[in-house]
Amino acid sequence: MTLKAALALSGFMFLELTSASFSGNLNYDSPSKRHDHLGIDIDVVSRRTLKRGSVPFLPSQLNFTHGVASGDPYPDSVILWTRIAPSDASDKSNTTVEGTVPLYSHETEKYIKADANPICAEWKVWEPRDKGTMVAEGTAYTTSDIDFTLKVEAKSLKPFTLYNYQFTVCGSGKSSPVGKTKTSPSVDDDTVKEIKMAVFSCSNYPGGHFNAMGNAARKDEHDFVIHLGDYIYEGGRQGKRPHNPPRTALTLWDYRTRHGQYRTDPDLLLLAQNSAWITTWDDHEVSDNGWRDGSSSMNNTEQSFRNYGFGVSVDQRKMNAVRAYFEWMPIRQVELDDNLRIWRSFKMGKLLDLVMLDTRNYDRSITGVGWNDAYIKEIHNDASRSLMGSRQENWFYRTLSESAKRGATWRIVGNQVLFSQFVDDGGGDSWGAYAANRNRTFQHLYDNKINNNVFLTGDTHRNWVSDLAWQGAKKYDPATGQGAVGVELAGTAISSSSPRRSLESSFIRGKHLIQANAQLQWQESYYRGYFLLSARKDKLDAKFYGTPSIATRNSWDLPLANFTVIAGENHLARPVAGGKVETGYLRSGKTVSTNVTLDTSAKTWKVVGIENMYFS
Repeated sequence: MTLKAALALSGFMFLELTSASFSGNLNYDSPSKRHDHLGIDIDVVSRRTLKRGSVPFLPSQLNFTHGVASGDPYPDSVILWTRIAPSDASDKSNTTVEGTVPLYSHETEKYIKADANPICAEWKVWEPRDKGTMVAEGTAYTTSDIDFTLKVEAKSLKPFTLYNYQFTVCGSGKSSPVGKTKTSPSVDDDTVKEIKMAVFSCSNYPGGHFNAMGNAARKDEHDFVIHLGDYIYEGGRQGKRPHNPPRTALTLWDYRTRHGQYRTDPDLLLLAQNSAWITTWDDHEVSDNGWRDGSSSMNNTEQSFRNYGFGVSVDQRKMNAVRAYFEWMPIRQVELDDNLRIWRSFKMGKLLDLVMLDTRNYDRSITGVGWNDAYIKEIHNDASRSLMGSRQENWFYRTLSESAKRGATWRIVGNQVLFSQFVDDGGGDSWGAYAANRNRTFQHLYDNKINNNVFLTGDTHRNWVSDLAWQGAKKYDPATGQGAVGVELAGTAISSSSPRRSLESSFIRGKHLIQANAQLQWQESYYRGYFLLSARKDKLDAKFYGTPSIATRNSWDLPLANFTVIAGENHLARPVAGGKVETGYLRSGKTVSTNVTLDTSAKTWKVVGIENMYFS
């Protein structure tokens, strides 16, 4: 008796599969549905699964290896994500579309064939108060072609509503953890009083524990999570939390493995399980200091092509990174003809529009990569230079205008690098290296009288809070904020290293920067953490938090500073931060360190002394 016959006698169900069976998993569309050489050929996958002798995995062989996640909330739908894999999935995750040869050639890796067996999962969505009534459900399949990931769109949901969801292996009782997610408000809803977003950036696994994520998850004060990029790092750093694989990521297998490693951090898992995420990438999801034709570590020359011991082009490396990102993140692809497009927007009632940019990978003009920094400073003001490419740039301006026209109170821009004008800011890692692009943005905002603009920024591993003022073109009063066109809230890293290793040096550096830059109001560069953004019709509040140490996993959450923007004023409310902050340097205010910290696990407050911030 064959294994298939024996399984059939035992009651195991065999499913009749067609190409349509796989269409429910959005990851088969990644990164481009309409180009077979950039996506997954579902017909090939389907034919392979029908080969004689192909036997599905038993439920006992399968595991939900990386929890659950959700993201990109719309008023009537949300993306749900999980990964269901056999115990030996690490040996079956790097295959081509045809399933015969790896996407790269490297002597240390195996030549692995795609697994012929699909994995079936059922998913369901319900409101927490009524688990017995499913509001959305379906069945979807995954295979090794997409690293056993599964991404579906739950539709026909109600606006701005909290939901639970869960995945189950078909025909079994083996289920994923129960996730929690939320839809966005209806586009024209004028009744939503408040929307809260927890804002993160720069989660470097070897740098330390992702305590900030766990703190936000346990406090559960936000509606949505925004991650501004550097969700993974591509380097091969080792240490107490070494990177896997232990080399710089280049191949599809490398990037998939790296994403999988990051999604084992317990605090990231907790925040992903209980929040709808809205993400964009920075540079390290692909390569440090990337631009459209290269990065700090390589370009398309023969020497750079082979400097890792084997050949991989910039374009192939970028495609490997992009494919892995779309497979592993709960994100929509808003334009399947454009495989590099991640820039998109979310209309959240009449309260706010969230505009997510890609200022790194889409069509960025050449950037500073070390050896060419002097050249970049020379050309930083060239009119042709764009941080985002002409197509995205024009879309950005149209989106800002349409937002103002439709009457949204706030325009919140999720962005990677610092927008504000700072002294000597012509380097590659800021809008200052693309001054004409920044000037065009300022011009559009001022000329069209677009108010209530808030730029959210990551990347620098430091906290910066500024009025957005067009220095040299518009009058600006740093004492009152008059003349600004909005604010910039730039947050520190979750675990990436800081340039300042003491509170004293952070204070001194912050003082120097604020004295040199009229629009900068607070600067802090010691703590790792995040900030909570709360938008109402009359005001916007930003609360910055730090964790006293990332050298150990802990639940300490230290309030650092609070800022307010009054609707229509286009600058930080005075006195800025109420005149007092916990740390860093505040213009026209004082720093009072209390060390009064919330233990987010015990829900108790205590004084926590200065700990070793990083691994020793």
